[in-house]
Amino acid sequence: MEDPIPQDQHTEELLLKQNNLPPSPPDSEERFAVDREKGDANVIGGTEPSWRNDSEDREAYSFSSREERAADTSKRKGDSSEDAGSAVLNRDATNGDSDYFADSDSSKIVSPDVPLPPPSTAPSRVLDIDQKTPDSHVPRDPRLIRLTGVHPFNVEPPLSDLFNEGFLTSPELFYVRNHGAVPEVHDEDFPDWQFSVEGLVENPITLTLRQLIEEYQQITCPITLVCAGNRRKEQNQVRKSKGFSWGAAGVSTALWTGVAMADVIRKARPKRRARYVCMAGADELPNGNYETSVKLNWVMDPNKGVMLAHKMNGEMLRPDHGKPLRAVIPGQIGGRSVKWLKRLVITEEPSKNWYHIYDNRVLPTTVSPEESANNPKWWMDERYAIYDLSVNSAIAYPAHEEQLCLKEGPAVYKARGYAYTGGGRRITRVEVSTDKGRSWLLADVEYPEDRYREFEKELYGGQVDMYWREACFCWCFWSMYIATADLADAKDILVRAMDDSMNLQPRDMYWSVLGMMNNPWFRITISKEGDYLRFEHPTQPALIPGGWMERVKKAGGNLANGFWGEKIEGEDAIPEAKEVAKEIPMKKEGVDRVITIDELRKHDGKDDPWFVVNGEVYDGTTFLKGHPGGAQSIISAAGLDSSDEFMAIHSETAKAMMPQYHLGSLDKAAQSILSEGELAAESNDSAPRPIFLDSRTWRKAVLHSKKVISWDTRIFIFKLEHDSQNLGLPVGQHLMIRLRDPVTREAIIRSYTPISDISEKGYLRVLVKVYFDTDAAKGGQMTKAMDALPIGHGVDFKGPIGKFEYQGKGLTSINGVKKRVKKFVMISGGSGITPVFQIFRAVIQDAEDKTTCTLFDGNRLLEDILCKEDLDALLTGNEDRAKILYTLTKAPEGWEGLKGRIDGELVKKHCGLDEDSIVLICGPDALEKSMHKALLEQGWRDDQLVFF
Repeated sequence: MEDPIPQDQHTEELLLKQNNLPPSPPDSEERFAVDREKGDANVIGGTEPSWRNDSEDREAYSFSSREERAADTSKRKGDSSEDAGSAVLNRDATNGDSDYFADSDSSKIVSPDVPLPPPSTAPSRVLDIDQKTPDSHVPRDPRLIRLTGVHPFNVEPPLSDLFNEGFLTSPELFYVRNHGAVPEVHDEDFPDWQFSVEGLVENPITLTLRQLIEEYQQITCPITLVCAGNRRKEQNQVRKSKGFSWGAAGVSTALWTGVAMADVIRKARPKRRARYVCMAGADELPNGNYETSVKLNWVMDPNKGVMLAHKMNGEMLRPDHGKPLRAVIPGQIGGRSVKWLKRLVITEEPSKNWYHIYDNRVLPTTVSPEESANNPKWWMDERYAIYDLSVNSAIAYPAHEEQLCLKEGPAVYKARGYAYTGGGRRITRVEVSTDKGRSWLLADVEYPEDRYREFEKELYGGQVDMYWREACFCWCFWSMYIATADLADAKDILVRAMDDSMNLQPRDMYWSVLGMMNNPWFRITISKEGDYLRFEHPTQPALIPGGWMERVKKAGGNLANGFWGEKIEGEDAIPEAKEVAKEIPMKKEGVDRVITIDELRKHDGKDDPWFVVNGEVYDGTTFLKGHPGGAQSIISAAGLDSSDEFMAIHSETAKAMMPQYHLGSLDKAAQSILSEGELAAESNDSAPRPIFLDSRTWRKAVLHSKKVISWDTRIFIFKLEHDSQNLGLPVGQHLMIRLRDPVTREAIIRSYTPISDISEKGYLRVLVKVYFDTDAAKGGQMTKAMDALPIGHGVDFKGPIGKFEYQGKGLTSINGVKKRVKKFVMISGGSGITPVFQIFRAVIQDAEDKTTCTLFDGNRLLEDILCKEDLDALLTGNEDRAKILYTLTKAPEGWEGLKGRIDGELVKKHCGLDEDSIVLICGPDALEKSMHKALLEQGWRDDQLVFF
């Protein structure tokens, strides 16, 4: 590899001379180059930032006070109101206490060399998409890209917009990572916000925010925060992780004003065995309040700069950023900087909070999602917890899909981007390659943070005191001039960074279950298209399509082959890439009909039900009778978006049938309405509902307790909405349970039959056999997820569903057709006992019900027999009405029951063919298929067989 060649201030001239090129034309890229040292902020290959032009370069840095800067911002935006000039100051004041956050006089003296925040206008309107969510009190900027749908709010700005703002990021474009609803704190309550310092301390204290500001030294410091998931979508393209898809803009920088956390903890006097600081927020989440921890000695080290912040860029914190108080932990992942801070608990061990354990970890790359869900030991190992950020860099310009003209464009292009690292370390070099990493050139690196080291004054009410500190807390910017002719000959641009501990970005990705800390070389590709070069970034955030990784993957390339899924010219053939699994088409070819919400709502009843899956509309009318789950499953989905339920439950065979029912595509307005519909239904409830289940809306119950039946069997007891509420599940029917992955928000949906008695109120009991991973097969995604649920976690339920219902005294209903029977033949295997048990209990508990039952219950081991005590208790005294035959394939010594599998001969021996009988079957696929064949051979008809 060649030695890196440094660039200096004459780089462009040297390139022109070396390449025999004429100077760039006057209107070319040179006019748009960023020179941050001079304060210029125009953008290569893009539009000028709205807050800066040539005549304003120095003016933007020379306001004598924040009042003047606010007035100037208002003037540029055309705000004619008399009070507009003080808008920024007004955001700093609480109601009735307008001077509470007023700056000292020294804060009005601003050095021209200190970068100030870009002028900022706080959003004043709650977006329509947030109106029906728990965040309906939070105004937001519509430019932010939502990564997890409507709620919770997890966003990043467009990368170009972020980079164009410069060193400091406005609060409205600052990335946001929320795990749930934003706590609502009114301005008048701001000064009285309380937080405590407790645990292993000699002097536990509780402080108000007013006390924190009046009694402690205030400091102001620029600090970059980075989400641990930054650049995760690249990992998700290689293999889906459990995390949602961040692009490369999960990073932002602000001036934070507040108090050194060490000052507060020092006053509480930690005891000798104190080693950790657990920080708890006020946000109420499914697994309790958000809490995490860092080491106490880090907090007490002044070089680490750990803060309690109440201001951001000179104004009070906004709701999404922790209003009114948050922790700010420089150099560590954003997940350690707890927002809406309520408690500092000094402990001997790291936090035991769910979010500290099951989030923000990099498990070994060999640990699969299934293994991580099945084996909690991986999460409990503190070695895998993430604290310091890893070294990382990205390219901002060329932007994604930017084009560069080869004929009339500039002779030299200025590539630019950012870099950062963690633990207070300093980025010492950034290198760029245009030949796939064979050789590297040193880029110029600028450190805007260093300008504050000479600025020993107050700023925004806090002392800037950084001269003595060696640590680096902020991102830096790199740039490099590249001859356009060299770009035309290249296939890509690569960038990598190194810090002062010689930590170097790796070439290859380290995939892990949560997809965190992704930091391989950042690569953009170059395509020559006629007289233009087109640049392509690796991915686009969230579900936004685009990026070379998506393109390569769709073409069948193996992104993990070490060559970005492509073959390098002159190299030996790379291993053949695995073909991407073909997606099953669910749309009818040639159908281009667009359907509105009004059309859809005309078909939301039982006569001609239409439903929506992934934005496509289907007519379920002709399949009402043939649907294996019963007509009600389709009727309940009429007029609704059933994407989660359909994709989670149905097989590839079912998906392949969908084109014959396809009607057209739902328009975007209708899709938006449907996406908010469920939230509307939940929020509009006021009076207590007597029945819990709703066939058209998911309802939430809270996990109240778990009862361990055996090593792999649990009874989950859920608390309904109120003590007098009935479940509302007819005998013989089942319900759907939906869990959402706490990181990806992807739905896991399965059908279950509870074991609750229909008369039980206030609670719901579900018997679950947990299928763990084995050497031979993977376990059950849902059952493992349920087993990991903590007490207090909310779970979604919908129903009833199912084609069979037992209405008592021999009366059944199958797909709405009523039939009276005299005898039930019940065949179950394993956990398939639950729907059979429900019907068996309903028959036996009614002394006037003359229906008889013969139950075949097949299992492997004696301990595998579920509900045995309840079944035996029901049978006692009712032997003339019922018979139970247990059979085991691995029976213990002394077993007096049957041995072997349930088969046709066994059923025939104990139950002859009878016109007034129905056979109820629930168990593994192999059992159901073998019994179906055997019973038909014996003369039973399909209309006498019910499969659950």
